[in-house]
Amino acid sequence: MSTANSNDLVNVLCMKWGTLYGPEYVNNLYHGVKRHLKRPHRFVCFTDNTEGLQEGIETFPLPELGLPAGSKDRRWQKLSLFRRDLAGLEGIGLFLDLDLVIVDDLEPLFQHPGKFLIIRDDDLFRPKPLRKLNPARDRFLASVGNSSVFRYEIGAHAYILDTYIADPVAAMSKYEISQQFQSAQLAAHGNLQYWPREWCVSFKNACVPRHIKSFWRDPELPPEARIVVFAGNPKMSEVFEGGGQKWYRRIGNTDWLSKAWRG
Repeated sequence: MSTANSNDLVNVLCMKWGTLYGPEYVNNLYHGVKRHLKRPHRFVCFTDNTEGLQEGIETFPLPELGLPAGSKDRRWQKLSLFRRDLAGLEGIGLFLDLDLVIVDDLEPLFQHPGKFLIIRDDDLFRPKPLRKLNPARDRFLASVGNSSVFRYEIGAHAYILDTYIADPVAAMSKYEISQQFQSAQLAAHGNLQYWPREWCVSFKNACVPRHIKSFWRDPELPPEARIVVFAGNPKMSEVFEGGGQKWYRRIGNTDWLSKAWRG
């Protein structure tokens, strides 16, 4: 079981490419990790643009996917984290997406037993009854991990990237997004395990009151939450700008979340 003793050095990883997220997303994530992880750690950002990133953040170029020469498709860039050699890093890695907010101690994420821990995607969303019309697909989607937050031993799951590189066209035609492909490979090797669902929660579905209740109650943090994830809509940027409302769902005051993000 891949767990880390409280004095072991661990790696906290993130990725930034393109223009969707500015450097403040990386900087705020870096400070959130510093506040909520006391053990020795490296904070590493793989990026194509280091401008604006604060001192203390280690930066490396985006890892090579190993696609054929001339291919510029970056949609499944995250799979490059499963290279055997990942910028010379060793040991346990905790990957975090940029559009999330750390709200409590991260140490349990390193202590929880398992070779590969990830969010169960279904834990972030409301039930989808119509999906049961296709039982086989329903079973598969119920097993898919959401790759916003996952922990693994660096270099130990190269079979994920190997399988993708062997036939990327087939992989992308069979699976809609990379986390579906990743989950299928992990499951095939007996390594797909999930965080306790209370730890990584959806802002929309776990914090915002449902339907009419949202008009007299503001969003609240569930008591055991450690990370708030923005799966689906609204996006984190929308919420912090005061948007993301629906006629049937008010967002309300989120000062507590904004404070947790900006520190």
